[in-house]
Amino acid sequence: MSEGPHPRRAVITGLGLVTPIGIGVSSFWEGVTAGRQGVGPLTRFDASELRTRIAGQVDDFDPLDHVDGRRKNRLDRFSHFSIAATRMALEDAGLTIGTNGTPNGIASDRAGSAIGSALGGLPGSEADHAEFLERGPKSIPASLALRVYAGAGVCNVAIEFGVRGPALGNSNSCASGAIAIGAALAMIRSGEVDAVIAGGVEAPLAPLTFASFTVIRAMSTANEQPAEASRPFDARRDGFVMAEAGAILILEEMGHAVRRGARIYAELRGFASTNDAHHMTAPHPEGLGARAAMRKALGDARLSTEEVELINAHGSSTPLNDRIETLAIKEVFGERARRIPVSGTKGMHAHALGASGAVEAAIASLSIHKGWVPSTTNLREPDPECDLDYVPGAGRRATVRTVLSNSFGFGGTNACLVFSGVS
Repeated sequence: MSEGPHPRRAVITGLGLVTPIGIGVSSFWEGVTAGRQGVGPLTRFDASELRTRIAGQVDDFDPLDHVDGRRKNRLDRFSHFSIAATRMALEDAGLTIGTNGTPNGIASDRAGSAIGSALGGLPGSEADHAEFLERGPKSIPASLALRVYAGAGVCNVAIEFGVRGPALGNSNSCASGAIAIGAALAMIRSGEVDAVIAGGVEAPLAPLTFASFTVIRAMSTANEQPAEASRPFDARRDGFVMAEAGAILILEEMGHAVRRGARIYAELRGFASTNDAHHMTAPHPEGLGARAAMRKALGDARLSTEEVELINAHGSSTPLNDRIETLAIKEVFGERARRIPVSGTKGMHAHALGASGAVEAAIASLSIHKGWVPSTTNLREPDPECDLDYVPGAGRRATVRTVLSNSFGFGGTNACLVFSGVS
């Protein structure tokens, strides 16, 4: 099937993570390999009257470690995450922006940015709204209009780091982070830029936002077992567990990365996005959109199904979505589907909506770089309808050359990324 690589190839040279299972690459990866569970009681507000009272919180994050004190109060938490994860990713990549001509530098106009967020700063504005209802217009902070929109994260990153190339923000539900990374791939292939800050960020743990997902009964009510509540593909699963997170990848044109001697985690080989055109919350019953996205992503990567060695599933832990994703994987991979390990990592880091696809892109890149197949944490009673190798128990060491990473979201949006080792 392969027609050879695209003329301009994109590689991942830096990772920045702010997640419930670890902040920074080392802590995060220790969490993945240990099967660390990042879900606990929700303490950000009083959730005692809600059906769901658990979440994946990032409790050890201090924005002042990453953002100037004068800016902190003018930015939303999702922008704090955006800047923090970007700073860590650039440091991990050893890349400096605006210093063209130095060994590890790149000109400001040759760098771009793309960050997805399903909700942007909307959750953070809830407190402002409550204040407005009590005190009226005089209580409205001047920063509010600049904090709430989903593009604020990527724009604040561009300002903070002097990125003068394209700055793209998207709000495509739970596929937002994956779509941003796909947009970064297109930027590099086109020759428009040589490096892109790309990923997803979400800070959704606010009363109205959180409660709105309980109203539609999308989230788990396993409140007495918070660490085990997110259990993708398990027969006991009863909904997803909401989390907050930020994940940024540094994508570089391969020649640029090689010339400066950068450490390369993996190559982003392909991307595709589709829509089910079926329902706002339910996937197509035959998985048509998910199937098409997987096939198109592999086609874009110029790889066959025989070359995929690991699938990082969307695995949201909802009864319907996990079953339909399993069906779609079997339709795409045929009889080989049962021989490919499939990891559903949200049992560890939970579901940070638009950030999840970027968190899982980081896991895919590290799986290739480190030689590791992550576990589907909390999978103890496999659903008979989810009958693939979902890696229960602990993860395992293995040579991993190609990973397909799935992200599916509300509105029927599907996005798939394909990563490979560099050859």
